[in-house]
This record gives sequence, structure tokens and C-alpha cells, in this order.
Amino acid sequence: MSAQPLEVVRPTGDVVAALQRRIESLQGAPTRLTVPVHPALEGLVQLRTGASYAVDSASLALGLAAGASRSGEWVGFAGWDDFGAEAATQWGIDLRRTVLVPEPGELWLEVTAALVDVLKVVVLKPTALVDAKSASVLDARLRARSSVLVVWGEWPRVEARLSAERVVWDGVGRGRGRLDHRELRVAVTRGGQRSARDLVLQ
Repeated sequence: MSAQPLEVVRPTGDVVAALQRRIESLQGAPTRLTVPVHPALEGLVQLRTGASYAVDSASLALGLAAGASRSGEWVGFAGWDDFGAEAATQWGIDLRRTVLVPEPGELWLEVTAALVDVLKVVVLKPTALVDAKSASVLDARLRARSSVLVVWGEWPRVEARLSAERVVWDGVGRGRGRLDHRELRVAVTRGGQRSARDLVLQ
């Protein structure tokens, strides 16, 4: 009797994700859930609880927080002393479910950890460079609380980095008119892979 070669079956992404959630539940670790993103960013980036994401502009910071707010979650902003309430509202962020700590001072890391404990998405604009050890402590808090951290600036380890590569405003002609929309090219770098998309924002 000759041995038959085994057939290699490669599980789909959905199967792998389901198995990972099952393993985490057996180990007592919190399941990484998806968090809604703004419709303009759908298909470009997917937020997951327990992870950090880096951006390089106010628009992207607001855009990543907007999906959770639009779905009824509470969101927070720390270290953003010139936070634009009108811009946040235009993205769909509900200010009635928004916590703002514009100037946390030297305790900004502790303030951020406290916000992570109670909010689904926290946007942080660091006032100083963060070392890997401090970031890992906050990462553990994110996983335990099933929260998401969006950092406007540098962060040691992130799930993905989003960059606004090109911004073009439209609506003003020959010195007259009103700015009515802008075109934004967003690049996402994740695990060494890069993707980009042109967005039109009103």
C-alpha cells in the first residue's frame, strides 16, 4: 500500500481570523474587534481594538476617530490645544460624546492611559518622544480595554501609518469664490506594504 500525498488546504482570511479569536478566548485574552472608520477611509484602513495607528495630519486624526463617533461610541483627544470643533463636526464627530484634554502637561501619558480606560478611540498628539517601554505599557492597556489609539506624530510600534501625501483645495477661482472641497491623497503603510488612495472631502 503506497502512501498518498497529503492535500494542503490553505484557510481563507476569515477562517484564520476566526481561529485567532477562538485561541484568544481560550487564553483569556480580549478579542480584537473591528472599529468603524469614516466612509471615506473604508477599504483603505481597518481599525482594530488593542492597536495603535499613526497619522501625520489633523484631517487623518479626525477621520480615524469619526467612524467610532458616528456609530455611537465615545472618543477622546489629548494634547491637541488647537482642536477644531467645527472641523470635527464636519467629519461627523459628535461633540456630545467627545472628551477633550487640550493641555495634559507632563502627565500626558497618564492622561492618555486614563482615557483609554473609558473611551473606544483616543487621539493623542504627544508633547514629547515616547520610548518603547512606555509605549508597550499603553499597548497593554489598549488590549485590556479593547480600545484604539491614534497618534498624531511618531510612535514606536503601530499597526499602520497613514500619511497625507498631497492636498489640493478647490472652489476658488481668480481670487474669488469659496473653498468647497479638497482632494487628499492618503498613503497607508502596514507591515512593509504600502497602498494609497485619492479622496475627495467636502
